[in-house]
Amino acid sequence: MGMMREDFTRPAQQTDDGRTRMLLLSHAGGLLSEGVQAQLAVPAAQLGDAVAQHFDRAAPDAQLVGALPFDRNAPAHLLAPRRVCDADTAAAWLHGMAQQAEAPQDWSLQAEPTRAGYAAAVAEAVQRLQPGGALHKVVLARTLRACSATPISPWWLARRLAGDPGVLRYVLPLPVQADAAPAWLVGATPELLLSRRGATIVSEPLAGSAARGPDLAASEARAQALRDSAKDQGEHRYVVQAIADLLAPLCRQLRVPATPALHATASMWHLGTRIEGELKDASPAGLPQASAAALAALLHPTPAVCGTPRATAAQAIAELEPVPRGFYAGAVGWCDAAGNGDWHVALRCAHVQGHEARLFAGAGIVADSRPEAEAAETRAKFNAMLYALGIPPALLFDDR
Repeated sequence: MGMMREDFTRPAQQTDDGRTRMLLLSHAGGLLSEGVQAQLAVPAAQLGDAVAQHFDRAAPDAQLVGALPFDRNAPAHLLAPRRVCDADTAAAWLHGMAQQAEAPQDWSLQAEPTRAGYAAAVAEAVQRLQPGGALHKVVLARTLRACSATPISPWWLARRLAGDPGVLRYVLPLPVQADAAPAWLVGATPELLLSRRGATIVSEPLAGSAARGPDLAASEARAQALRDSAKDQGEHRYVVQAIADLLAPLCRQLRVPATPALHATASMWHLGTRIEGELKDASPAGLPQASAAALAALLHPTPAVCGTPRATAAQAIAELEPVPRGFYAGAVGWCDAAGNGDWHVALRCAHVQGHEARLFAGAGIVADSRPEAEAAETRAKFNAMLYALGIPPALLFDDR
């Protein structure tokens, strides 16, 4: 007789509007889910078992779609859709919904913290990162609260984020209080946390960044400086080593390139390393440890968005960041009954609710980080979302 397991799956409340539609869309493919028949809401440590148990009872073609929050102790938000449509249907739906929406108007911005306040937090983090301390790297984020006089459509925003071939666009409904307006996580992330197809897994972490800029020669110079930066190379190695250490016990083989490559988005250069492996156990019996969702929960949050050691860095983030991250720097993706799926780090995103969009951007801090340079990096990372929202340039003061 098998061991009895806790029942993680709860029936979902039924709705017949667009609030239960989830979109994942890139140039390589995507999906649109419709309706919800169940949901999983458990922390990262329990997610592998919860997902395996769910699929034990589900149809062979069942899928889960959703998000993991940044905090490993907070519940995930995974939904079992009634129907999943292909990428062409997803793109058509997005286009239609975006056409129905009006562009937000009359923006106001509030930085939390201000650029100066963020630089001060970075300086405090650098003090904690001195040799001999318990903390080796920490990723600090800050937010911009953008308010419009008119409601913000998540579908309009996602449509505006089109055009960058190196990103995954996503629109995911988020849990809210019963009397609150619907909330959404909307973004366009360049970073693959974990992909699984059969026994093959891939992770492609990004760490170490530089703004591209409109001038080609200056942009190429920044790319070369990023390649040559000892600080950024060291920051990147922390991430790659942490992921490799977690995946290695589950793999027959794991290929980890010795040096990173450049990864480009429309606005940023990143250092990236493509890690590829073959699972020891890709059978249904191995799903609690090796489904795409279980592996994403194992890796998340990586040193690229948290720091190292993970628990120490997470504690520093809780003490130094004034605004909780929620699902920013978590993960978004899907998993099917065979354990296959794709999970991306929830970056370049906004928490959209009513007339407000809260934007997030972070930077990796190590012992030789310079506070003003890190503040400038976060400012550059806001650009993709600010431009997509249509924020007037006059509002984009440098002191933000």
